[in-house]
Amino acid sequence: QVTLVESGGGLVQAGGSLRLSCVASGPIFNFNNMGWYRQAPGKQRELVATISSGGSTNYADSVRGRFTVSRGVAKNTVLLQMNSLKPEDTAVYYCKALRGSLEVWGQGTLVTVSS
Repeated sequence: QVTLVESGGGLVQAGGSLRLSCVASGPIFNFNNMGWYRQAPGKQRELVATISSGGSTNYADSVRGRFTVSRGVAKNTVLLQMNSLKPEDTAVYYCKALRGSLEVWGQGTLVTVSS
């Protein structure tokens, strides 16, 4: 069974930085696409950033220029460097991985940005 485990969330002041990591384990390697989504209280889950196996990236307008998504050195690892954090970035951040019709989600990691 494929699982995704996120880490790196926490409490930070506005203007600060955090780096999230997501590591996949299980029988599937070489995901076509990995990325990050977030869900704030009372809101729908939304895309933050994704990266393909070829390195192509996609960002939400709200984070472009502040966040950077990358693939880790280890296979099936995806990172999210978050700089210049704002209180509106507060949410549970989820990692997602895709390979064909297989879609896997992590359990989420909480990011709280205080003003």
